[in-house]
Amino acid sequence: MSEAISYAWRDPITDDEMVDLVRSHGGNAVAGWWSRIQQHSLGWVGARDGEGLLVGFVNVAWDGGDHAFLIDTKTRGSHQHRGIGTAVVRLAAARARAAGCEWLHVDFEPELRRFYFDACGFRTTDAGLIHLAAGR
Repeated sequence: MSEAISYAWRDPITDDEMVDLVRSHGGNAVAGWWSRIQQHSLGWVGARDGEGLLVGFVNVAWDGGDHAFLIDTKTRGSHQHRGIGTAVVRLAAARARAAGCEWLHVDFEPELRRFYFDACGFRTTDAGLIHLAAGR
């Protein structure tokens, strides 16, 4: 495996590649998910190794104006802790800024605080959440 990683905005990613990436770190991949949602995104960043294998990803959703949202940041299990996640987030932030967005939001599990706050430069904010599937 080559250690050279390339990063691309709106990288042409197939649904099969996304399923493989999600499963590479134990995630629950749903076939067809990527094909359905990519049309609703401002853009996304794909990271590939020297052989073209998808090793990192982040999706950027938006409201069509000032607000962009990071969703589904992923790094292939075998490639974690190499700065790939940080690099895809930084490129996504730069592209959202270039598109005229003023704010970039992200939600995450507590174990990812250091990644988003320390490595990626996010700051804490007050926010609210309703788990719709739970009924409240």
